[in-house]
Parts: sequence; structure tokens; C-alpha cells
Amino acid sequence: MRRSAHMRIRKFASLQRGFTLMETMIAVIVLTIGVLGLAAALADGMAYMNMSQYDYIAQQKAAEAVESIFTARDIGQATWSTICNATSSVCSSGIFLNGTTPLCGPGADGILGTADDFNGAACAGGALAAPDALILPNSSGVVNSSSGNLIPLSNFNRTIAITPVLDGAGNPIANLRQIQVTVTYASGRFGSRSYTLTAYISNFS
Repeated sequence: MRRSAHMRIRKFASLQRGFTLMETMIAVIVLTIGVLGLAAALADGMAYMNMSQYDYIAQQKAAEAVESIFTARDIGQATWSTICNATSSVCSSGIFLNGTTPLCGPGADGILGTADDFNGAACAGGALAAPDALILPNSSGVVNSSSGNLIPLSNFNRTIAITPVLDGAGNPIANLRQIQVTVTYASGRFGSRSYTLTAYISNFS
């Protein structure tokens, strides 16, 4: 009787045994993989949100350059003979620099991408040709370049290319040109990204 009861107790105890070390390790590994996957998804989401903001800035900075050229033409600050790249065969006295340049203020002439904006490969500086930046409100809610919080746009570059528009026979149309503005920026883990805006400008405002 005692032996039978003892055997029943041992059998019941064997059925109540807990997790083995191997089972515990497997559970921990599965849980760790799940947590790391969730963290990676969260990091990707944050990175995409930041990239979306940069995309918007690139679009606005490309549009800003195009608007600067149209405004210069409309107010007579840039004539048709100057609305092209320097040393270009498109016009005789091009004022827009060739190649990629940093984002700078418009300089004394008020036109983006011209020689007075730069000192070599850098912005000319001063009040009119300082490196471009986003201006955020200060602690009092005031937004201006002297007391606001400036976020430099040093990771952005801009290229302005002005080329002739050809007719059906392949000849340049005298009073029409193409403006192509490309803004490139570094976006961390996503590498370099760019946004290109194409517009057409005529000799007539």
C-alpha cells in the first residue's frame, strides 16, 4: 500500500516538472528576435519620417531657385542675354554658375546661383550671402534670422542648368529655354537623394 502510494506521488511529481534549460533558452531567443524586429521597424519609421522632411526642403529649395530666375527676368534685373550658365553657348553673358554649389543667400544681386553668392566653393557670407538655414522661432515665438534658432542646410547642394529648347527640326528656339534645378542632399542610412524641378522660361514676362 505504501509502495503504491509512493509510486503515485513520484509519477505525479514527474508530470509537474517545469521548463528545461533548453526550452527556456529557445523562448528567450524567440522573444529577443521579436523585440529586435520591432525596434528595427521603429527605427526605419523614424528614418523615413526624417527623409520626408528633407524631401520637402529639397522641393522648396528647387522651386525657390526657379522663382528667383523668373523674378529677375520680370523686374529686368536679368536680361535674356544673361539667363544661362556662365561660359555657356546658349547666351552671351550667362550669370548662373556651372556645377553643384552649396545653398547660399542670393547675394547683392538678389538672384540665387550667381557669382556674388560664393567665395570659391563656399558661401560668400555676410548678411546677403550667408549659408542657407531653416529659421525656427526662438523661446519668445519670434521668427527672424538674428534671434531665431537656425538649422544649417549644409548637407544640401543645388545645381542650376539652363539649356536651349529644340524645335522639331532640332534647332534651338530663340525665345525659349529650359531651366533644370536639382537639389541633392545626404540622408544618413539612405545615402544621397535628389529632387529635380524642370521649368521653361521665355524671353517675355
